[in-house]
Amino acid sequence: MFKTKNVKLNPDTTDTLVGEGSTFEGKIKSEASIRVDGHVIGDIESAGHVTIGENGSARSTIVARDLILAGKVYGNVEVKGTLTIRATGSLIGNLSAENLLIEAGGVFQGTSKMAVKETSADAASVKAAKTNSA
Repeated sequence: MFKTKNVKLNPDTTDTLVGEGSTFEGKIKSEASIRVDGHVIGDIESAGHVTIGENGSARSTIVARDLILAGKVYGNVEVKGTLTIRATGSLIGNLSAENLLIEAGGVFQGTSKMAVKETSADAASVKAAKTNSA
């Protein structure tokens, strides 16, 4: 009846917005970016970036490429790129990120794990060390 085309969304465009005054309960999963100015209770997963606005909050596990946090998050965060906690933002939970930026006034309570990207130079030095020790 309805045919859907296999369309690849641009992860740099925002296609999902939870507006101020709105509450969403459930899991949000998107190939594009997500912005939360209201309240989310449930997991958030995005191939793009997630923005939690100043008046936004999430009681969630968040998995995203990048996260900009100006509101409040209660839960664990896994970011493949950069997690930015603005001066008005707070994260109460654990985080895993490649890069972490916390502006003066931003709050983070939890444990952090910094993911390290392996470059080709790193791989070559590890391979050379294994060869030399053998």
